[in-house]
Amino acid sequence: MHDSNQGGITAMTAVVNDQRTGRSLVSEELFGSLAHFVATHNGQTPERAERIADQAIAFLATVATATVPMVPSDDVDMGLHAFILHTKAYGEFCDQHAGRFLHHNPAPVAAGAPWKPSRPARTP
Repeated sequence: MHDSNQGGITAMTAVVNDQRTGRSLVSEELFGSLAHFVATHNGQTPERAERIADQAIAFLATVATATVPMVPSDDVDMGLHAFILHTKAYGEFCDQHAGRFLHHNPAPVAAGAPWKPSRPARTP
């Protein structure tokens, strides 16, 4: 709130903050499922899993309208993988926020450098 005094009368002006959390962009049921998945499959505490899920959803909402390439942190990537595995909800979220399906491309190999496997490929 901002306060201004005009001629002995105090006027209050509300300031609107439209910042939202990632959590606020999905249902509580979906959010709980994402956090549970991160906790169960990635060995995170419930509190940390909730932070990861929240930031993954926020990241997706940001990517939906970004004009530059964006790369998630490793923690956010855990949350993205959990969301992607909720295929129906993920597709609906993409449609709603981006108007298209947002594909996930794991960190690509440096431009021009060929990928080298850490062990030789198996031969039949």
